[in-house]
Amino acid sequence: MEVLDNNIYPIFDRMMGREDKEALLKQHSLMIWFTGLSGSGKSTVAIALERELHRRGLLCRILDGDNIRSGINNNLGFTETDRVENIRRIAEVSKLFIDTGIITIAAFISPSNDLRKMAAEIIGRENFLEVFVNTPLEVCEQRDVKGLYAKARRGEIKNFTGISAPFEAPSHPDLTLDTSKLTLEESVNLLLEKILPKVSR
Repeated sequence: MEVLDNNIYPIFDRMMGREDKEALLKQHSLMIWFTGLSGSGKSTVAIALERELHRRGLLCRILDGDNIRSGINNNLGFTETDRVENIRRIAEVSKLFIDTGIITIAAFISPSNDLRKMAAEIIGRENFLEVFVNTPLEVCEQRDVKGLYAKARRGEIKNFTGISAPFEAPSHPDLTLDTSKLTLEESVNLLLEKILPKVSR
């Protein structure tokens, strides 16, 4: 029986790591975590940011309530326990994207410092950029595209952040945006100033 030369086959002694993926993509991965009230502009800014990064040849993935709550977290409600589990799962999924070299953009209310701290610890604080979309409640209510605030005011939605559940402003966000004062372009430009030096190779 023929004995195969061991030199023919490479030794697969480890999975390819983040550095390998970042080299392939020619970028550094980063978690950009948007927090703020419903209607503050998180998703709008996140989508515009993704387009600008994509235009620069950078691979991104947006995670927000619509694509998470309808999929991986569709069994969760809005109790305190479920909110914690919601953010924990999001953070774990985000960590996988970060480890794959992908710039990950999350847009979630994530209403407490403890929740955001947990997310940062799972993902890695050195990879975590916290962006507080600090748009006033009255402006968010005026926008109310989905009619959620009106329902919350009528008591039809329980534990609604800003109305029947508290929102705790971040203690030390990396960037604060007020979309009632900044245009979308201004918000994105401020983000790019922070992000591009971190993600460029």
